[in-house]
Amino acid sequence: MSLTDRWRIALDELRGQGRYRSLRLPAGHDFTSNDYLGYGTLSPSPLKGECPLSPSPLKGEGWGGGDGDRNPLNLLPAPHPNPPPQGGRELGHSGLSSRLLRGHHAVWDEVETALAEWHGAEAVLMLNSGFTANEGLISTIVEPGDWVATDELNHACIVEGLRVCRPRKFVFRHNDLNHLEEGLKAEAAKRPPGRELFVVTESLFSMDGDRAPLRDIVELAERYGAQVIVDEAHSTGCYGPRGSGIVDELGLRSRVLATVHTGGKALGVCGAYVCGSTLLRDYLVNRCRHLIFTTALPPAIGAWWLDMLPQVQADDAARTRLHSNARTMHAILAERGLRVFGDSYIVPVVLGEDPQAVRVSRALGERGFDVRAIRPPSVPQGTARLRVSIHADHPPELVRELAEAVASCAMS
Repeated sequence: MSLTDRWRIALDELRGQGRYRSLRLPAGHDFTSNDYLGYGTLSPSPLKGECPLSPSPLKGEGWGGGDGDRNPLNLLPAPHPNPPPQGGRELGHSGLSSRLLRGHHAVWDEVETALAEWHGAEAVLMLNSGFTANEGLISTIVEPGDWVATDELNHACIVEGLRVCRPRKFVFRHNDLNHLEEGLKAEAAKRPPGRELFVVTESLFSMDGDRAPLRDIVELAERYGAQVIVDEAHSTGCYGPRGSGIVDELGLRSRVLATVHTGGKALGVCGAYVCGSTLLRDYLVNRCRHLIFTTALPPAIGAWWLDMLPQVQADDAARTRLHSNARTMHAILAERGLRVFGDSYIVPVVLGEDPQAVRVSRALGERGFDVRAIRPPSVPQGTARLRVSIHADHPPELVRELAEAVASCAMS
């Protein structure tokens, strides 16, 4: 029995039990949502006819310094540079309930359709965050008795997804194709009937800044009958001709089971999504606890997604600046003899011990650079580091100044 057969049988059983679910738009008087005080559908604030905590009007300042009465701690972020179409309020500032109750909205149909077209995929399903998308996908489709090969440096949300579903697990050395093949070959030779094999990896690793050898991983998976899941959290928006990620850049869309993408990184919006087949989407709608048992994202956020998507698709100039800045950073650090991984805009400067990483981070802060120290358990013992995140809007001279400062502080 194939994986898709397993899903079809499960969905048919739900239909036979009268328990098959699909996303429906709200209709009629609301006796379904959790909007108990009615605030979720009000246009103005229920308090004073205005937002009680107004963000700073200062665009681009990061943390606001607005009206002291309404923002006493100055902790609210600056407003989105492009407010939601229709003012956002008309679209609703609360999800009100699960998408399977009254939390679904037509804007999410538009968003999911647009995202599927972007990736050239059959379907997309929006979820609330990258963590819940990865954990929800893996814990829903992987069953006890299945076998999963997972890169040792995969993100915590992948680790948690595997912990929840309790498969037989094979942790392969980071990007080590020989080790991965050893596991696949051994497992394929004794594969129990009806059990599935999966390979899970990130496309761009969040702490090492290096890319997975995706073409080779997919070829190995196909050779041994395994399904591939790719977390594209840190590559979405930044790779490919229209920014849709590394899987699409390499032409692997039809050869992977699913990809996971987040909005809260390069795309600058809340939420995340799973990209795959229509059957996978239906299965997740009916089985994924991370969708079923949580309040939906506010529809106003959906408007931001629709506003963002054409911008990121067309913004080859920003992608060019981003990768150029990354090359500059890597080149200077290498010239200064510092140990770095990968060649991406995530630049890890490995310093070894925790106190050294903290010391250098503080020294950079005194020079006006916000670069944080990353320590275990986020990274392996003995590899405490600075994680430098290069942006497209960093002026090249500022990148060079930072690189020289990192070298000076790290070697002093």
